Amino acid sequence: MTWTATDIPDQHGRTAVVTGANGGLGLVTAKNLAAKGAHVVMAVRNQEKAAAAVEEIRAAAPDASLEPVALDLSSQASVKEAAERILAAHDRLDLLVNNAGVMGIAEARTADGYEMQFGVDHLGHWTLTALLLPALLRTPGSRVVTVTSTAHHMGRSVDVANPHLKGRYGPWRAYGQAKLANYHFGLGLQQELERAGARTISLIAHPGLSDTDLQTVSVEGSGGGVSQRFFHAMARHTGMSADDGALPQLRAATDPSAKGGEFYGPVFVNNGAPVRKPVLRRIGMDGAVAKLWQVSERETGVALDPRAPAGP
Repeated sequence: MTWTATDIPDQHGRTAVVTGANGGLGLVTAKNLAAKGAHVVMAVRNQEKAAAAVEEIRAAAPDASLEPVALDLSSQASVKEAAERILAAHDRLDLLVNNAGVMGIAEARTADGYEMQFGVDHLGHWTLTALLLPALLRTPGSRVVTVTSTAHHMGRSVDVANPHLKGRYGPWRAYGQAKLANYHFGLGLQQELERAGARTISLIAHPGLSDTDLQTVSVEGSGGGVSQRFFHAMARHTGMSADDGALPQLRAATDPSAKGGEFYGPVFVNNGAPVRKPVLRRIGMDGAVAKLWQVSERETGVALDPRAPAGP
């Protein structure tokens, strides 16, 4: 049976945090959750786009409960400020969707000196998840959904000695590493949650080939050259709409039958209805996850431990 946005169950009484909720897949995710009654914390960098996104969502759902929060994933200070603000307003969280990201850009560094794609797509979300985890752990049935990409297949696990690819940078090498990090993070987090006996679960999803503003923004700041322009054109002409591309992460976030550690994506690799996908690349995964945890804690100085007290 095909799963669509109409299958999202009632979300009243639930609080969801969605990163990058002002455009593309994040906006569609926020819009659908809000339409079903969730209170949506829109954690976004561009506040002008956030205001426009709020208007767009409320045009379709006038009673939508929305809360824009400034979040720049390229700055650990901004991530910590956003987490502090969210926790001050919400002692319980039902859902965190780690959606925002950059793709195939020219070499750049974050405010903290990280390679930009690894820093934004993974390390920013690492810190945000770690800091919001106590509120998630206090909420029975809560979920963390991390958005990866089919590009994780071309990625290599993080190099402990050179996670920022100094002297080895390539736009797609970096993107592949970042999206494989998302893949390993979502699965590794589920392992940690299970070990801790937590009631929170972690899932991963990928949107397939979707025509979103991620493609456009990446081309505008591209270091990906001809290949970047090719993927942009392919997404424009053969990719799914953002509405369809967001369905895997929406299913991972809301399907009552979804379980921790599951992976959702389009049925035909990059196109089609959202289905549960097999978790591949299991050989060496435990070692790759361990390296990712080591690097992430070392680089950010933030530990992610579901066994830590969650508070009252």
